[in-house]
Parts: sequence; C-alpha cells; structure tokens
Amino acid sequence: MRTIDLNCDLGEGASNDQALMPLITSANVACGLHAGDAHTMTRTLRWARQHGVAVGAHPGYADREHFGRRELDLSVPEIESLVLFQIGALAVLARAEGVTLSHVKPHGALYNQAARDRALATAIARAVRGFSREVILVGLAGSALIEAGAEAGLRVANEGFPDRGYNPDGTLMSRALPGAVHENAEAVAANAVRLATEGILAGARRVSVDTLCIHGDGPHAVEFAQAVRAALQAHGFELQLL
Repeated sequence: MRTIDLNCDLGEGASNDQALMPLITSANVACGLHAGDAHTMTRTLRWARQHGVAVGAHPGYADREHFGRRELDLSVPEIESLVLFQIGALAVLARAEGVTLSHVKPHGALYNQAARDRALATAIARAVRGFSREVILVGLAGSALIEAGAEAGLRVANEGFPDRGYNPDGTLMSRALPGAVHENAEAVAANAVRLATEGILAGARRVSVDTLCIHGDGPHAVEFAQAVRAALQAHGFELQLL
C-alpha cells in the first residue's frame, strides 16, 4: 500500500487546531515569533500527544504583523540562530509534555526564500542539524531547502500543497495572483491525490511528494482536511507519520 503523511500548520491562533488533530498525522507548531506563544505551544503539544500526531517545529520570521509572510533581509548567521532558537523553545516545552520533535518545517516567507536561496537553506539545515541529526527537514518538493538538508546529512521530506497553485518551475504561485489559492474542497482533494500520485513537476524534473500540507489558519481547514484524507484513502493511500 502507498503511504503519505498529512501535515498541518498549527498553534498559529486559529480556532481549528483541536478539530484538525484527529484528521492529520503530523503537526507543525508555531514557535512564538510569527504566531503563537508558550501556552498555545503547550496546548497544541498536548492535543498532538492525545491523538498520536507527530510534532515538528514551525519556525518563522519574528514578524507577527505580517504573519511571517513578509521576506526579511537577515544575514545567514542570523537565520541560523533564529531557527535554532525557535526549535529549542518548542523542544523544551515538548520534553515537559513527553513529546519528541520529529521534524522542522520553516514557515511562510522563510520557507519560500529557502526554497530558492541555497545560502539561506544551508543556514536552516545547519540549525536543524545543530539541534539533532535525527530530525527530518521538511521543505518544498525539489527545492534548495531539500538539497541543503540532504547535503547536511539530514533526512528530508518533500512537501506538496493541495490548496495552492504552482509555477512551472515547481515553486508556489504568489498568493496575490489569481488561482494561487484553491477555495473548493473537492478541487483541493483532487489536487492532493494528483500530488500524491504524480508528484510535482519542477522544471524538467518530476519530484515525489512525501507529505501534504493543510494550512490550519484557513477558514476551510477542517473541511479540506476531511476531504483530502477521504480522497487519499479512497485511492489506496495509507496515512502515515513522517
């Protein structure tokens, strides 16, 4: 049977987190800078433990005003410290809850920059490796972040987004463009099956997808997760932790 992970960005202040937990296999928990706080992180960790969901750190830029979706001009050493700091903050709370972090997935602008900027991607990979060589680095399928993670000796997971449109080179379309964000559950579910089955065409390469993301802050997050989960299972996929 084919397997795939279904992840969700959580702990970002949306009201869907608890309802999403039974539907997913991995949770990316905001670490307090782009969103979230210590209490939200702890609560999310407890829900994940209750439902047997794998937990990963979701570090982003310290830019709450723009939800971490504005690109910032930080140096490579600053990026490395920023990411390691956030992983460590979540790890301390996780340890108190009896939870071990399984992965790291950057958030928003940091994620998208790392998909194309190898120096920035390498800084993130170094931060993850500095925390633990056992942690999986999640990045846009076929991106510079995946390459940097593999080069650093980390396990990597190629990620796909059922609710997003793609450019021909395999990068995500700008949210400002028409068709960049899908709003229909049926279309999102069909896209999830296509990504899981065919992977992503990144230029001349076709890259397999290891994990699919549902954005937990979206107004239709629960509906999308239900639809994606059902569609994947109907097409013979078993949902499995990273």
